[in-house]
Order: sequence, then structure tokens, then C-alpha cells
Amino acid sequence: MTTHNITVLRQLKLHGMAQALLQQLEQPGTYQALAFDERLQLLIDHEQQSRDNRKQQRLLTTATLKVAANARDINYEQPRGLNQSAMAGLLSCGWVAKHQNILITGPCGSGKTYLACALAHTAIMKGHSAKYYRLSRLLLELSQHKADGSYSKALKQIAKYDILILDDWGLEPLKAAQRNDLMEIMDDRHQHASTIMISQLPTEEWYQAIGDNTLADAILDRLMHNAHRLKLKGESMRKVTSELTENEHLG
Repeated sequence: MTTHNITVLRQLKLHGMAQALLQQLEQPGTYQALAFDERLQLLIDHEQQSRDNRKQQRLLTTATLKVAANARDINYEQPRGLNQSAMAGLLSCGWVAKHQNILITGPCGSGKTYLACALAHTAIMKGHSAKYYRLSRLLLELSQHKADGSYSKALKQIAKYDILILDDWGLEPLKAAQRNDLMEIMDDRHQHASTIMISQLPTEEWYQAIGDNTLADAILDRLMHNAHRLKLKGESMRKVTSELTENEHLG
């Protein structure tokens, strides 16, 4: 009967509950003194935890974050203009619920991408969806979607992500079609979802980087409205990390 119950639970896709029941059977001394409702609650809790874990893993896989960043590993000791109090507020993820954006600027190697991925990872652990793109690759994908007739479907999918990370903004001049693509993305997400924009260019130069006054006004109005700004400075974190590693070897 017990084997049958476990099989049925798995057929019903209650894998967490099946595993918890098996554990109770294998450790009778631990659980037999508990009342029926207490043991049932343990089964339900295990199922819920199992589902949460699977959802988090699914969201992480979909997000394709560039680096496996974690908020606990953010370096606040280096003088790069990173305010720990401001980061603590962002890590609470209230900005996601409010559909606010984050603009991260700073020199190459200052940790912009790591911070964006750490923020996204924290949000994913809270059940939010996210997706990372280098802007140039996203725009290339969209041009391919236009060619095969799946452009509208691709835009709808991008609009669904709670958080969209666009990295390396401003590295290359935008073509007319790319400006239009970016406008479509920003318009779909405005006041409905959050975007993290990462750039080596200070925000004052973004207008010129777009290359079209009318579209620049429209895109930046939607992107910068109600946005949090992280302006990093200082030398490359890659260089700092490399020097620390080298010193450790020398020591």
C-alpha cells in the first residue's frame, strides 16, 4: 500500500511529498511519535519547498545571467562609489514590484555586470523572472526574428520578463531599425516591467548615442523615468582581483 501511495504521488507530480513520505518511512523513530496532522504538514511543507526550488532553478536557467553573482559576495571595500545602504534597498526588490528601472554606469571592469546579475539573482530567489542580453546580440536576434516572421512573438516574450538586463549599451552606434527595436522594447515594458541598463557611457551621453532626436526622447523618457542610478568609478575590479590572487600566491 505504501509503495502504491508513493507511486501515485509521483504520478500526480507531487515529487516533494513522495520523497518526504519515503523519508518518514525510512526513519520511523523520528516521525512515529508525531500526530497525523503534524506528519501531513511536514509532507505539505516539503512539497512546497520542492516546488519553490524547482521554480528558482527554472528561472535561473531561463535568465542566462552572464555571471553567477550573489549579493553576499558584493565587494563594498573598494572605493568605486557603491553605496551599501542604497544597494540594500535595491536588494529588497521593491523596485521590481514598482516596475522601476536601474541604470548602472562606470568604467570597464568596475563590476557593473556583476551587480546587475546579483540584483537579478536576488529577485529570482523571490520568484521574479529575468533575462540577460548583450544589447548587440538582442538586436541581432530581433533582426533574425523579422526575417522568419516571429518578430511580434519575440517582442511579447521580452515584455513578459519581470527584469530585462541589457548590457554594453552604447558601445556601437545604433542603426535606424535597431533604434525602432529598442523603442518597441522600452514602450512595451514602460510601467509594466523593470529594465537594468548597463553602460560605460555616463547617462548624459546616452541621448547622443541613440542618434535620432525624436526616438532618443521617447526611449530615454521611458527608460530614465523613475529609475535608480548606480554610478561606479575607480580602477578595474578585475585588476584588483588579479593582484589579490597574485599576492596570495606570492605569500
